[in-house]
Amino acid sequence: MSGQTFDFNRFIEDSKASLLNPGEYFSQMPKTGGIIEPLIKAVLYGAIAGIINLIWILLKVQGTGMFGGAMGGSIGIAGLVTSIIFSIIGLFIGAVIVLVLSAICGGSTDFESNVRVTASLMVLGPVNAIFSFLSSFSLKLGGLVSIVIAIYGMWMLYNALTRALGGKEGAAKVVSIIIAAIPVLMITSALLCVKAAKDMPGRMMQDMGISQEQQKEMHNLMQKALEEAQ
Repeated sequence: MSGQTFDFNRFIEDSKASLLNPGEYFSQMPKTGGIIEPLIKAVLYGAIAGIINLIWILLKVQGTGMFGGAMGGSIGIAGLVTSIIFSIIGLFIGAVIVLVLSAICGGSTDFESNVRVTASLMVLGPVNAIFSFLSSFSLKLGGLVSIVIAIYGMWMLYNALTRALGGKEGAAKVVSIIIAAIPVLMITSALLCVKAAKDMPGRMMQDMGISQEQQKEMHNLMQKALEEAQ
C-alpha cells in the first residue's frame, strides 16, 4: 500500500498475515507512508464488525430486546455507524496507549508507527464480532472465547512491540502479561457475578422456607406468563 492509494487486496492479505503470523507480519510491516492508510484500515475493521453484529441481530441470535426484528434492525444500523465512529476514535486513543507501552519497553515513540501498529491490531474487532453471538446461547462459552481472543490479542501486541517498534523482549513480555490479565479478570468477575445473581433468588427462597417443588412451580408460572405476554 502507498500513502495515496489504498489497495484492498493488500488490506485482505495484511489482515490474514497479522492474524495468522503476527511475528512475521510485524517484522515486515511498513512503519511510514502517512496516516490515511491506517485510518482507512480502522474504518474498514469498524464497518466489518458493525455489519457482522447487524447480521447477528437480524438473525435474532443477538439481543434485539422486546421490540422484535424491526427495532433490532434499526438498533443494528445505528450500531454500524457507531462502530465506525468508535473505530476512528479508538485508532488514535489506542495509538497513544501503544506509544506509551512502547516507550516503557524502550521501543519507538514515533506516532505514525504506533498508529500503523494500532490499526493492524484492530483486526481483532471483526473477530470479536464473529464470536459475539455465543453469549446469547451460553455466557460461559462467550466469556471463555472472549478470554482466548484477549490473550491472543496480547500475543499480537507483544510481537508488535518487539518486532515493529523495537521494544525490549523482557519488558514487552511483562507489559503484555499485565495487559492480558485485565480483560481476563474482568470477564471472569462478570461471569461470577452473573452466577451469583442467578443463585441468589433460590437461596432467598430457601431461607424463606419455600421448597424446591414450590420454586419449580413458581418458575413454571412465570415462564407461562412470559410466553403469554410475548
